[in-house]
Amino acid sequence: MTEEKYPINIWVNEERYEKLKDAGLAHMCEEMLAGMKVIRVYANAAQRDKILKVFPTAKFDSATTKSIELLPRQVKDQIFDKVVEKKSVDILEEFLSAY
Repeated sequence: MTEEKYPINIWVNEERYEKLKDAGLAHMCEEMLAGMKVIRVYANAAQRDKILKVFPTAKFDSATTKSIELLPRQVKDQIFDKVVEKKSVDILEEFLSAY
């Protein structure tokens, strides 16, 4: 049985897309609304629970998308920077270790 994953959607503008290309991760972007791109960073259940505890504005959409929403912008910026630095979307364990 595979562990359920909960996405954090990070919008990708042209500047971010260039950074992802340099990191070799541009292929991980998905087209969403009107050509806008997102990159998804996935949390496991424990990471999801920690995010919701550490960032009180964050919400978990349990009814539809099973995604983690409403993270503060600076937190999403930090997650994006960590993705580029590590050249991977599997960064939440390290990211959350700072909290």
